[in-house]
Amino acid sequence: MDVAAKLTSKGQITVPKSVRDALALHPGDEVVFRVHGDRAVVAKTPDFLELAGSIAVPAGRQGTSWDRVLRETHRVHAESRR
Repeated sequence: MDVAAKLTSKGQITVPKSVRDALALHPGDEVVFRVHGDRAVVAKTPDFLELAGSIAVPAGRQGTSWDRVLRETHRVHAESRR
């Protein structure tokens, strides 16, 4: 679906109703803009609380602090780039 909208002098755009409906956007929802070359894609920001429990966590990793997860992820990523 391609839908046009005009940019105001303040840099604002009204998201057309057909796009709001297609993305199930409601007042207060957040969106993210992803820029690819000379194009931008707008997407609804997921509600991360709704994702809770959607990924299985191995029994040995349950209860791991988020800080530790981030440290280990960064370490593994850095090692893979060497």
